[in-house]
Amino acid sequence: MEKKNFNPEQYPLQDETEQIIKTGIEIHRLSGAGFLEIVYKDAFEYEYRKQAISFEREKEYQIQYKEVILPHRFFADFVVFDKVIVEIKAKEGGIAEEDYAQTINYLRCSGCKVGLILNFGRMKLEIKRVVF
Repeated sequence: MEKKNFNPEQYPLQDETEQIIKTGIEIHRLSGAGFLEIVYKDAFEYEYRKQAISFEREKEYQIQYKEVILPHRFFADFVVFDKVIVEIKAKEGGIAEEDYAQTINYLRCSGCKVGLILNFGRMKLEIKRVVF
């Protein structure tokens, strides 16, 4: 099937994000909703290793503020393919505005262009794609 009106500028890293989303769908299909985030993160780590996908879990980033590096760091749940920030949530209420804002900040600090927020807290996997 041909993709119509596809703009790669609007959807950068399409192949990579599609692979991450398919992995998330598989994890949700097998595990369902209701576990803590850590369970889904462990499942992602297992799947990434099994699929030989390059990733870093809990990747640490410094935060620059004006001319200084702040003493506290942030940790992205996953950086996949060295390009995509993946944030795992397990919230019954769904993905909130603060989750979106957090991911934008992570993208800004990391230099990555694309983030995915995957929420496993509902009966259907909730996916939010963020482009910076």
